[in-house]
Amino acid sequence: MVQTIITAIQQDLAEVLTIDQMKVLIESLYKHLPMAEIKETTESSEERPSLLPLFISAKRVEGCSEKSLQYYESTIRNMLEAINKPECKITTEDLRGYLDTYQQRGTVSKVTLDNVRRILSSFFSWLEDEDYIVKSPVRRIHKVKTGKTVKETYSDESLELMRDHCDNARDLAMIDLLTSTGIRVGELVKLNRSDIDFDNRECVVFGKGNKERKVYFDARTKIHLQKYLDERTDNNEALFVSLTGPYERLQISGVEIRLRKIGKELGLQKVHPHKFRRTLATMAIDKGMPIEQVQQLLGHQSIDTTLQYAMVNQNNVKESHRKFIG
Repeated sequence: MVQTIITAIQQDLAEVLTIDQMKVLIESLYKHLPMAEIKETTESSEERPSLLPLFISAKRVEGCSEKSLQYYESTIRNMLEAINKPECKITTEDLRGYLDTYQQRGTVSKVTLDNVRRILSSFFSWLEDEDYIVKSPVRRIHKVKTGKTVKETYSDESLELMRDHCDNARDLAMIDLLTSTGIRVGELVKLNRSDIDFDNRECVVFGKGNKERKVYFDARTKIHLQKYLDERTDNNEALFVSLTGPYERLQISGVEIRLRKIGKELGLQKVHPHKFRRTLATMAIDKGMPIEQVQQLLGHQSIDTTLQYAMVNQNNVKESHRKFIG
């Protein structure tokens, strides 16, 4: 009974108290609640409250988005339920067995498997840093080897076909903005009219972790954006809204559905918002923009992430081979 109360209190206050405050609270509860039941609880570490809420609170303080926090929590909770041991007693062999079973039970890619390993590593490293465990059991589990695939980008012809196929000013402005800025679709739908600086052809977006950065668009995008906004008759502050009343802010799913429809009608493969971002990164590096500036433009914390987006133009490789070797 006491253990159930402590766990409930811990969950209720996970988003309110800091990690240190939560530690003090739990220690105090164990100290002052009826000693008979506390003795029974403390004799078995299996009945100690889960440390997962504390970890999630720590990640929230670090600025992780709610979507990421939900992914972390579900991934770690699935592991804890499958292994059915308290965190402090989970071994490397337990985790290897869990990952092996996880991979075999369905069509799980190596990338997904490594994402799970990475999240578990983050959790147990935090437990180690906070002195809940002596050493993370994930240390000896190496990164899952994943094959590198060259992901496609849009050709100049495909971009022009999509522009010509737009039957309204909104879709044209949306495609132009995605093409010239390389912003994430989540950043696109959060934009308001007031965020656009037409004089300097730039706008402020809020990326992952609510990190603010400036992105820039070309003259064509400026013209099409102004035309779209001039045609609008609604008072919604959102930059992009639905085509029909009540003219609500366009959502991520709305952008994806619209682009998919355009691609299907044109016979283009895999038309989705993120492909514009990859195309911009590839084009920028291909034309000589320093990788550090591309990193800043895309809002990446690690330059390695930027390098994954930038695919080498094979036509340039062919020309360079002819020039320097053949």
